[in-house]
Amino acid sequence: MTTEPIFSGRFSFEFFPPKSEAGIEKLHTVREQLASCQPAFFSVTYGAGGSTRDRTYQTVQDIKQAGHAVAPHLSFGGDDKQAICDLLDQYQNLGIDRIVALRGDLPSGMGPQAHLVYASELVSLIRQHAGDHFHIEVACYPETHPDSATVDKDLYYFQKKVDAGANSAITQYFYNADAYFYYVDRVRKLGLNIPIYPGIMPITHFENLKRFSSLCGAEIPRWISKQLHSYGDDLENIRAFGLDVVSDLCETLLEGGAPGLHFYTMNQSEPTLSLWKNLGLHNKTTR
Repeated sequence: MTTEPIFSGRFSFEFFPPKSEAGIEKLHTVREQLASCQPAFFSVTYGAGGSTRDRTYQTVQDIKQAGHAVAPHLSFGGDDKQAICDLLDQYQNLGIDRIVALRGDLPSGMGPQAHLVYASELVSLIRQHAGDHFHIEVACYPETHPDSATVDKDLYYFQKKVDAGANSAITQYFYNADAYFYYVDRVRKLGLNIPIYPGIMPITHFENLKRFSSLCGAEIPRWISKQLHSYGDDLENIRAFGLDVVSDLCETLLEGGAPGLHFYTMNQSEPTLSLWKNLGLHNKTTR
């Protein structure tokens, strides 16, 4: 991996809201370390059914007050429209101008009377309530959402989000660049021209990655899986191999025309900073 190329684009970093005081302090440190990369924004996830609503808001507020651009994730979950509108007002009053709008998941125990609200409905509500104040990011799935029956059905739901007013999209993570380029090609043939930013997951722990990937439908190519498995509990070799693999993936994506990258940091700084250094990234101001 060469460090000579300097890639420019929109680069962003994702956090989850910490649960403890120690986690909050750690995230402060991680945030400031990653802030040295001057990301376009940090994003903060939103637990199933709004289960992290207060912690998400507090994390967003902390990042904003520290002087950084931040985008809260948002989904309906068990909330009604008024609760969502109230939260949007709070974010607007805080000076937030970007939202990551997701279908999200229902928390366990909500029973059969509960139902998921599609992201396209949330995008429509945001537009109805706040007009064009928020830049709306949505999710997309180069390897197809695990709940989608077919690829065409998955594309249909993505088009509904764009038609509802989404400005740009962030993908589920993947390790096959061809999946991203093929997906973008299919989207463009539908006449949808919003930017699609690849989601990037550093590889630091094989068993955790395997478990998470099985839940979210992300494929770990066999050759990567076999090599990672061969390292056993050797985290040093796992991380070195993962850095090479993901750096090559990012380089291929950027050279192929991806408009930037969105890093799933898992509230760690070192893996993303290592990728940043390997690639010689340079963030440019863009929505």
